[in-house]
Amino acid sequence: MKTPQITSLALALTLGLAVPLFAQETTETPAPEAPAVAGDAAGGDGLSMGAEIGAPAAAGDTYVAAAFDAWEQRCIKTDLGADPCQLYQLLKDDQGNSVAEFSVFSLPEGSQGPAVAGATFIAPLETLLTAGLMVQVDTNKARAYPFTFCAQIGCVARIGFTADEVAQFKKGASATLAIVPFVAPDQKVELKVSLKGFTAGLDAVAAANKLADAAAAAAAANPTPSPAEGEAPAEGEAPAEGN
Repeated sequence: MKTPQITSLALALTLGLAVPLFAQETTETPAPEAPAVAGDAAGGDGLSMGAEIGAPAAAGDTYVAAAFDAWEQRCIKTDLGADPCQLYQLLKDDQGNSVAEFSVFSLPEGSQGPAVAGATFIAPLETLLTAGLMVQVDTNKARAYPFTFCAQIGCVARIGFTADEVAQFKKGASATLAIVPFVAPDQKVELKVSLKGFTAGLDAVAAANKLADAAAAAAAANPTPSPAEGEAPAEGEAPAEGN
């Protein structure tokens, strides 16, 4: 199966950002060109001027806020002073190849149930969508979930977890996520998810998202005021015409 390009798509999906939809493909697509390093300015002669290593993340950048054993707390930088986050794990097959991405996030307080947490799973494009995704925690009963759509980097399943299911993850040792290859519908690819560090990680994500929700609500309630009448216009801004 084709290895997906590991990106911050899962976190973008968590925030509800728009993603272009594509039909499932069964042929290899050329790898995209490597993106430029953030902040890498080019001189007039086209030569790279480099970028400072360790520079603070800018608004819109994804960064790792903390690590919890097998999990990473990944967040998107905002200008609000509090950033939304998710719990992330890269899933590999038994040969050590990167196959899929699994991310879990808290839902806002007061959300209408039954889900109290959500997750995104990104599988390779050559996944048999009609077979769906199977999730099982330890020896608990497995559940099946449909795929939602496919983008250029893979096919996405958006999942909701009840309080009891979240409790299974917190108490469990590992989970198994299974998909079926499009080219081999009689086979099943099982991916192991370590649950070590899950409880502390999800608690940290929930705390971060609670602060981010409060900051977003405060910003919406108190929008940045427009320049006062008579105030000099900002640089490059045309002055208002008189009556």
